[in-house]
Amino acid sequence: MSDTPPPRVLSIAGSDSSGGAGIQADIKTITMLGGYAMTAITAVTAQDTLGVRGVEALSPGFVLEQVECCLADIGADAIKIGMLGSPETARLLAERLDTFAGPIVFDPVMVATSGSVLADEETIAGFAGLMEIATVVTPNLPELEVLTGRRGIPDDAVFDAAKALADRHGVQVLAKGGHAGDETQVVDRIVSPTGKLASFAHARIDTKHTHGTGCTLSSALATMLGHRQPLVNAIRIARAFTYAAIENAPGYGSGSGPLGQQAVRRLKPAEDS
Repeated sequence: MSDTPPPRVLSIAGSDSSGGAGIQADIKTITMLGGYAMTAITAVTAQDTLGVRGVEALSPGFVLEQVECCLADIGADAIKIGMLGSPETARLLAERLDTFAGPIVFDPVMVATSGSVLADEETIAGFAGLMEIATVVTPNLPELEVLTGRRGIPDDAVFDAAKALADRHGVQVLAKGGHAGDETQVVDRIVSPTGKLASFAHARIDTKHTHGTGCTLSSALATMLGHRQPLVNAIRIARAFTYAAIENAPGYGSGSGPLGQQAVRRLKPAEDS
């Protein structure tokens, strides 16, 4: 038995009945990376690999009560925030977590892999308060477009858009490139208010099984920050874990299937520049 306790990672996110994304993906990822997973569920969804059939948001007060139970008793070394469910939940979380001393990774979930909308305009407007207190925000390109008001961001303008978001909220931005048009590789960029920190690239995997990729990456990053890894190294490990989980996807479902977090035992270093 290790003398070092696992980092305590609180995931605040929605539940995915099919197990591919949200809280379920977070628990698998945190556990496989040696963390202790706790949860505050913001919404319950009825979904499968083909799409979201229904969403029931939990009351903001009850979401906050779950958070309080975790932080007051066990405590947390890192927090990951995903699907919010309502603008009031976003507001309450921003107020409660403003004094949290550890790293906060905010994945600004707007749309599921299937294309189903998971955040309305009011909730997206509430993201601003959470970006103000987050350590890192992890938008994909469509989310970056919405958050910056810039439509159709070309590859050579991603850094500028991410820098604008970083400057506006004083947060580090990991701009994910999975939705870019390059069919051969995926490039992610970490940008701080002071400028570019690093970029990372890997070969694009030809697969439809990518359900929960963003959830997996953000919870992996929170876990590695909970392990007190430096940010750039934490991103490298989180990306390598996510890549391996995609490679090991079990192939379940008729649509965009889940990743294979449970199969990841060894990680290959990710490329960076």
